[in-house]
Amino acid sequence: MATPTNAEVIAPDVVAEALPARRWFGLRPGAPRAERRAPGRRRHARGLTVLAIGILFCWTVVAIAAPLLAPHDPLAQSGPYYSPPSAKHWLGTDQLGRDILSRILYGARLSLPLAVVIVALALLIGGTLGLVAGYLGRWVDEVLMRLTDLVFAFPPIILAMVVTAAFGPSARNAVLALVLVSWPTYARVVRSAVLSIRSSDFLSASRLLGVGPWRALWRDVVPNSVGPSVVLASLELGNAVLMLASLSFLGLGPRPPAPEWGAMIAAGSNDLSKWWVSIIPGIAILTVVLAFNLLGDAVRDWLDPRSRRQR
Repeated sequence: MATPTNAEVIAPDVVAEALPARRWFGLRPGAPRAERRAPGRRRHARGLTVLAIGILFCWTVVAIAAPLLAPHDPLAQSGPYYSPPSAKHWLGTDQLGRDILSRILYGARLSLPLAVVIVALALLIGGTLGLVAGYLGRWVDEVLMRLTDLVFAFPPIILAMVVTAAFGPSARNAVLALVLVSWPTYARVVRSAVLSIRSSDFLSASRLLGVGPWRALWRDVVPNSVGPSVVLASLELGNAVLMLASLSFLGLGPRPPAPEWGAMIAAGSNDLSKWWVSIIPGIAILTVVLAFNLLGDAVRDWLDPRSRRQR
């Protein structure tokens, strides 16, 4: 009969104490491969979140301090037409001799606040309608959900183009059009959250204790339905920047000569050999949208109970 080794007779907790290096890295003896990779994934996610916050912070500073940072007037013809990047004009000039760097900096003052306004209004309208539809139910829910289906039946960019063209191209009309096509998404998300909460035990107990329906709505339902809408809003900020740039690209956004990134790309698309006119505004849009998407993923992980338990 074979004699058992020391490792076989020692208790598992003693073996764990004898392996401080693995426990030091947060790993259990015999941990699965997915668990061994988890610390690296968490560090990677935290790094991306810090990167997103840093990019958005830089763009916020640029939007606030654009008059101090811009080397030239964004509307003035400060150089020759289609001048490539040089020491005088770091990012070159456009078809009218306007400095592209100055227009990029001033464009942040237009794109970022308008995106926040679009998401805030869509969240307010859609969240309120979804809250009412999910909590009241019956014919109210049916009417509001059929209204959202009607908006969903049209492609968002097409409907936004029709609304903006009907009222005239301007920044205000572009914002209203994008709010019109964005609110149904928030209504559906909030309604789903309210429906899951309406049948919960704590809400039933609250009603049995004599709490009125509207008081229960604001005290119990609203706080528990905020999480999904906040995650959606953080993700939709990047989409709002893209949609606004798309309308401006088509000539339905802020009117020229306003320095808007989508309009700048449209101006550069007429002559692709002058790459700096359209590529540089596209890079600006790329960084902002990427930062908003990464931040939205971080907010989703932070509000998800399963992700918090893993952390």
